[in-house]
Amino acid sequence: MTGPGDWAHRARERFGERAVTAVVLLALVLAAIVPLAVFPAARCAVFGAGCRAPLASVHGDAPRAQKALAPAVAAASGGYAALGDSYSAGVGAETTVADQNSLARCHRTSNAYYHAVAGAFRFASAGFFACSGATVRDVLHGRFGEPPQIDRVHADTTLVTLSVGGNDIGFSRIIAACVVKLPWSGSCTDQGGDIAKRMATLRQTLPDLLDQIARRAPRARILIMGYPRAFSEVNGAVGDNISVSEQQWLNAETHDLDALIKQAAAEADDRIDAADGAGSVEYVDAYSAFAGHEAGSGDPYMNGLAVNLAALEAEPRSFHPTVRGQQALGALFVDQVKKGPGRALHQYG
Repeated sequence: MTGPGDWAHRARERFGERAVTAVVLLALVLAAIVPLAVFPAARCAVFGAGCRAPLASVHGDAPRAQKALAPAVAAASGGYAALGDSYSAGVGAETTVADQNSLARCHRTSNAYYHAVAGAFRFASAGFFACSGATVRDVLHGRFGEPPQIDRVHADTTLVTLSVGGNDIGFSRIIAACVVKLPWSGSCTDQGGDIAKRMATLRQTLPDLLDQIARRAPRARILIMGYPRAFSEVNGAVGDNISVSEQQWLNAETHDLDALIKQAAAEADDRIDAADGAGSVEYVDAYSAFAGHEAGSGDPYMNGLAVNLAALEAEPRSFHPTVRGQQALGALFVDQVKKGPGRALHQYG
């Protein structure tokens, strides 16, 4: 049997000492290189090369999942603008001399729900611009020489509260026809045809108003309120010459108006959501907010009839929220700010 020594001896005889030494050195080099080529970890340890980088550093850091802002955080991240009609201005909740200033034609009062909302959250700014008697047109174009309410809404506005529509359908005229019942005033429940026409117009104008507000304040949560029912539908509860059937009819008209406002709000919000807009439009349901506290009850949240006999017309505070009523509306708005639109907002922290 031939051993390794015999192979080396014959190699020296045939090729010489230097050749054998070269072969041995080549074998040693190969023995060192092959493991490095086959095993990257060994190559990394010896030469500091060929080390495999972590996957995140190859492709860049994985994007952190964005989280939608909480509803109240989104609402309070900028300014607050309170718009609307007498229900937002606080008519009927006057308690101070300033509240009763006849020269202040918009009748913004110290007990309006605006103050509860403005005090519940830390806004960058807050402004009270609602005006008694305002219609959709007045919100867009101004009333009593004041600038248009919509001009108070800007890109940094993140909360808008609003009540509008009651004057568009002729709320005060409807009530007057029901409570005064003068021979020339017409019957209370015969007003349905005229109301339906005005409702149809509002169905066109209200969506446009909501869209215009959203365009001016694309990050704003727009909270639009429905109207509370005024009557308990109990005989003698009001004492204002309104029968139970008339109370039921008036409440039903309020319900129909609220349904229109709710639908317009939902459709406007759908348009924002479909476009991944940052804001929202949300309906605040106030229809039953005064349940058990309607006009004429023992603890009314709604004023009853007050008549200006000289002018034979109802005074502005008639069938408007009392101080307690405005407090109830304020609680509804604060709760809605916290609750949100029922979907994720497209605003991220």
